[in-house]
Amino acid sequence: MQDFHPLIAEWFRGRFARPTACQLEAWPRIRAGRDVLVSAPTGSGKTLAAFLICLDRLVAVGMDGRLDDRIDVVYVSPLKALSNDIGKNLETPLPCRIRPARCSTP
Repeated sequence: MQDFHPLIAEWFRGRFARPTACQLEAWPRIRAGRDVLVSAPTGSGKTLAAFLICLDRLVAVGMDGRLDDRIDVVYVSPLKALSNDIGKNLETPLPCRIRPARCSTP
């Protein structure tokens, strides 16, 4: 977790005992911009392996005040896994304190 923004690392440590093998294998490659295919059993952390890098980048850019009003991440999940992914990874938000200090609504 040393390469993650401190808020992301703190959140992760508060929810998980340690990264899974597929996360440890994928994170450096994803962070380096390499194409990565993670193939592992259900529940092994594949989704979070990819998604946490995206969140980490968004948090770091947002905390630096450089987060543009545009789409930065497109998340694609197999339909069968979508419900579980949403429930497990998206409905439980990161701590509120990492949200940008200013927000605008349309």
